[in-house]
Amino acid sequence: MITHDPPVHDRTDRYCIIGAGAGGLTAAKNLLDAGVVVDVIERESALGGIWNPDNPHSPAYRSIHLITSKRWIEYTDFPIPEHYPTYLGLREAHTYLSTYAVWSGVRDHIEFGRTACDVDRTDGDPAWLVTLDNGERRRYAGLVIANGHNSQPRWPELVGDFDGPIMHAAQYDEPSIFDGRRVLVIGGGTSGADIAVEASARASATFLSVRRGCYYWPKHVLGMPTDEFYERVLRLRIPRPLLRSGAALVLRASRAGDPAAYGLPTPPHKLLEEHFVINTTLLYNLGHGAIGAKPAIERLDGDGVRFTDGTRERIDLIVCATGYEQTYLPFIDRRHLNWTGSIPGLHLHAFHPDYDNLFVVGLFQTSTGNWQIMDYQAQVIAQFIYWMSRDPARVSELRRAKAHPRYGRALAGGINFYDSDRHQLQVDHVTLRDTLRRLSARYALPREVAA
Repeated sequence: MITHDPPVHDRTDRYCIIGAGAGGLTAAKNLLDAGVVVDVIERESALGGIWNPDNPHSPAYRSIHLITSKRWIEYTDFPIPEHYPTYLGLREAHTYLSTYAVWSGVRDHIEFGRTACDVDRTDGDPAWLVTLDNGERRRYAGLVIANGHNSQPRWPELVGDFDGPIMHAAQYDEPSIFDGRRVLVIGGGTSGADIAVEASARASATFLSVRRGCYYWPKHVLGMPTDEFYERVLRLRIPRPLLRSGAALVLRASRAGDPAAYGLPTPPHKLLEEHFVINTTLLYNLGHGAIGAKPAIERLDGDGVRFTDGTRERIDLIVCATGYEQTYLPFIDRRHLNWTGSIPGLHLHAFHPDYDNLFVVGLFQTSTGNWQIMDYQAQVIAQFIYWMSRDPARVSELRRAKAHPRYGRALAGGINFYDSDRHQLQVDHVTLRDTLRRLSARYALPREVAA
């Protein structure tokens, strides 16, 4: 029996954007502003990515709130309404993104319930061949990848056997599962802290196992959101050693300066050398005995868990808040992403060094302001596409720069981030944001186009 490949639909009059989350929406909006037609491919039935409360693949639990305040998370041209809370919850975040998609006209360009299964290109053909879940093949002028990187759970290596259920934080939705149980949460990051606090209100006992210590920042400092306070301090251009000393005083004043005082491990790194962990209530609950601090796990032990300090606790349920694989791009071969180390070698985490029609939005991690930084990435990408087709000389400097990409530690702003899996994509938000902001101003679209 002779079989034939399905026909290839020519869509080289437009770009394909993979993902309709926070990154894909701003990518589509900015490309449309530059006169670039787009198809947005979204596997779910609604937009918003992880901030879509009805997305079965979302790791966001119902009570989750952003750890960045609204003024530092909002898109540059679409303010978050004043009546929204300082830190958006899941529903507010999704409503904001949905409203943005309608306001910008992006909503009409999204194809829901479609999955990009394979993306490739052939030698001598600059176009991208995108194969969808139903076998349909399309040929696009360019590609923007914005599928996010917090969807593939990272599981801890646990020795021994456990009689009860073990779940990942990505599977956690609401706290009734804790009722009457003895709960162990593994992982002391923001999600682990949030879930442990929620468990402590309903479980018969709650324990938090932390292998490596970290510093816990409250959500407000001196009556203002922590990131707003931090931004104001950064404007003073204080030398980093003094900045670190000042941060230590702030934490000491909030009674969060010494995690060991609450039974948690002493952090092995200096202040500011890790992704911020933001939680106001974890230390309170540890201090009041509602949560028991535990070190790393030695082994699972039937109806309980043994820890490295020799103690054992009877446990009914384990929640692994151990993060996500940081670079989850299953539909494209790594050779297309300049993947020479642990992460793609993309200039400013967005521009391919050789391909002028392949871009990524949102494949980075900062302590604050991700949506806003994605917006700046998308602005510069759209400007690059616009000028490349009309006046390539105008963006020749950027084209030369991306041939020798700055990414990862080159964008750390002098911070020696702790060497761990969760920091593979970590950059200093000020360094990346300000670099993109300057490029956006330099390559601004003509007024009649941007209007």
